[in-house]
Formats: sequence, C-alpha cells, structure tokens
Amino acid sequence: MNLEKIISVSGQPSLFKLLTARGNGLILEDLSTGKQSFFSSRINQFSPLDSIGIYTLADNIPLKEVYGRFASRPEDQPVPKPQDEEAAIKSFFEEVIPEYDRYRVHMKDMKKCLKWFHQLNSLGLLTPSAE
Repeated sequence: MNLEKIISVSGQPSLFKLLTARGNGLILEDLSTGKQSFFSSRINQFSPLDSIGIYTLADNIPLKEVYGRFASRPEDQPVPKPQDEEAAIKSFFEEVIPEYDRYRVHMKDMKKCLKWFHQLNSLGLLTPSAE
C-alpha cells in the first residue's frame, strides 16, 4: 500500500491524490468524485497520509502500518465505521493498537483514521504493494 501521493486538505471532507505541485499550491484529484482542482497553499494546509502516524507510548506508528493492522483482521471482526458507538471504536483501537497513547489520540482522531481507512479500502488503494 502506497500512501505517498494521498493528501488530506484542511477543511475538506475527502482525500485527494496529488497530480502536480505548483509554486503557490497543489493540483489535486478528489478520490471520491475524480474532480481535479487547484488548492492554494496560502489558504489550505496539506498533510500527506504517508507522513501521518498514531501516537504511541514509545514512538509513532505510521498510518500505513496502522492500516495494515486494520486490514489483517479476520473477516468476522470487521473494522468499525466512524459513525459507530464511541465505546466500540475505542475498544477496537485498544485491541488493534494496544500501545496507542490514550491521552494524545482523541476520539476525533480515531474517527478520522477509520473514515480514511474505509474510503481508501473502498477504492482498492490499501492492497499490499511492492516496496
């Protein structure tokens, strides 16, 4: 799975694929709609998913590894949806990432992580790739 060109844009509900960079922003393709748009770096903040991780008690776990753990779950134990009960989401994270930092990883972070996982998984972008 390669998250290198997948970008989160502040204030935008979807994830985007990086098409090209310009001096004053990025041209991105919405993964949900396929629509291409220019996003100014003066207005927006960009976060490549490759650079995002989950805080743990020792060090950060890259999102790529977190999603690998999610995907390796048995089919009879599905990954919860972001709209599921908060207790179910919390117990899922405690089971899959037992070392996560309970003081720095908030429920909104867990829900965003799950939302992105389901979006990428539905598009088939979380298949293992050759490194």
